[in-house]
Amino acid sequence: MMDRISVTGGVPLRGTVSVHGAKNAILKEMVSAILAPGRHELVNVPKIADVELMAEVLEHIGVSCRFRDRALTMDTTAQLVPEAPLDLVRKMRASIVVMGPLLARTGRACVAFPGGDDLGARPIDMHLSGLEKMGVSFELEHGVLEASVAGRLRGAEIGLEFPSVGASENLLLAAVLADGETVIRNAAREPEIQDLCAQLAEMGAVIEGAGTSTLRIQGVQELHPVRHDVIPDRIAAGTYAVAGAITGGEVRVEGCVPEHLRMELRKLDSAGCEITMGDDWIQVVGPKRPRAVDFATLPFPGFHTDMQPQMVALLSVAEGSSVVTENLYDARFRYVGELMRMGADITVEWQHAVIRGVDRLSGCPVIAPDIRAGAALVLAGLRAEGQTTIGDVFHIDRGYEDFVEELAGLGADIHRA
Repeated sequence: MMDRISVTGGVPLRGTVSVHGAKNAILKEMVSAILAPGRHELVNVPKIADVELMAEVLEHIGVSCRFRDRALTMDTTAQLVPEAPLDLVRKMRASIVVMGPLLARTGRACVAFPGGDDLGARPIDMHLSGLEKMGVSFELEHGVLEASVAGRLRGAEIGLEFPSVGASENLLLAAVLADGETVIRNAAREPEIQDLCAQLAEMGAVIEGAGTSTLRIQGVQELHPVRHDVIPDRIAAGTYAVAGAITGGEVRVEGCVPEHLRMELRKLDSAGCEITMGDDWIQVVGPKRPRAVDFATLPFPGFHTDMQPQMVALLSVAEGSSVVTENLYDARFRYVGELMRMGADITVEWQHAVIRGVDRLSGCPVIAPDIRAGAALVLAGLRAEGQTTIGDVFHIDRGYEDFVEELAGLGADIHRA
């Protein structure tokens, strides 16, 4: 029988919680080790399932991975096998980013189409068209992309149709060892990409424009291994902030970067939360009942799509009606049906959700459809009357370290069985 999380709601959370390295940063920073033979080290490593899964992908390729406390050592000295195994790639969408660095180092890459959360169509066309401009040829055989380049990748001018995080990262990882200059226009500006640029620069890459929509990369002949400190996980920080808000409690989140959550914190403030912050901490005092708030998900610095389910859980008990627009993923609202089973009053039409706030939620069995939706259902359970049981919690394990233990430390009546 698979693990479940049981929550008995009605307890205002109080106390302090710390966050570790960002899931959305470390997976790409693990892959970047492929670019330079030698011994790499990442610190502030979160103990989550996706990190272990990416380590398995890298081990298959020929990278030796060793965890110790909060550090991950990767030895990329051995000759690499430029193939990502199907059974692992299908479990995690982030695996597609091995393509760029494998092509840069070996000239070949065989990678299956990515899996991961079922959030709707997430084509990789921009990854492929950008790599084609850098000289890569592709063949699709039995669901596996076989990519190759004759000699060295060449610099190119690439304009993305949309500021895709994955495409920006994959092309960046390919470009740092290409011959000549690569310019990526309409690039994503997320803090995690800025941190990847910082890591690559420490390795010897020449990159201009990190944090802007234009990345200009001068390819170099070789890179060298480094020790890099992963930035804090802003989504985990935001999730705990909403946990304080939805329970009418008082939660301080330490080890985070408030600037990375400026839009999300602005919306929490509009919902009636009292928010104070320092350089590396946030404190949220939740209202007895939140106010309705409208928002739309957008690439950074807009409201992060990974915080949308948690915010919808909060607004489900707000005074008044809220309108939420999801601009990133077609199937991001799949969890709404589970939330409605708890008493939420929500109507979804295409990319819009109208949330009519209710006085109370009622605990019941629900299923987590993905990482963030699973976390949101736990948060809803913290507010609901009675017991909520969340199934398929392996999704939550992919992105949150010790989620149950951390919430219990804040006073939640929660356990895993």
